[in-house]
Amino acid sequence: MIFTGIMILKRTDHSSPDFQALIKQLDLDLRGRYPDDQDDYDQYNKVDAIDHVVVVYDEDRAVGCGCFKTYDANAVEIKRMFVHPSSRGKGISKLVLQELEKWAYELGFKKAVLETGTKQHEAIGLYSKLNFSRIPNYGQYANMPYSVCFEKVLG
Repeated sequence: MIFTGIMILKRTDHSSPDFQALIKQLDLDLRGRYPDDQDDYDQYNKVDAIDHVVVVYDEDRAVGCGCFKTYDANAVEIKRMFVHPSSRGKGISKLVLQELEKWAYELGFKKAVLETGTKQHEAIGLYSKLNFSRIPNYGQYANMPYSVCFEKVLG
């Protein structure tokens, strides 16, 4: 665990009940933003085999999360970034993302890729601010109209 003032970052995996609860809230948030298209994206958001999860606690309440999975031999794919609406604006997403980057780098990965949505302006701003570069939509997101993809060299 990493302590940052009253925020605590915990490395865990997909089995964390707090992570699972936050993911349910994320799915509701996404369904509200993309009501007609979220079914197409849900198939790419499975977390039942993710071993690299970060959950942030404010005191003892889980308020944010993110995870990564192997994308290829040199890269990870950042997934399921979420901060509870009542905790936004406190830098939690930045803490999560930086911890995921650090963890991936410790494991020998050289790059991170990710996908977010066109209606998630706060996420696009975060990734740009933390030096992720916009790239063409990759893989399953290549023809998805609401996808925006990014990458970053780690280290």
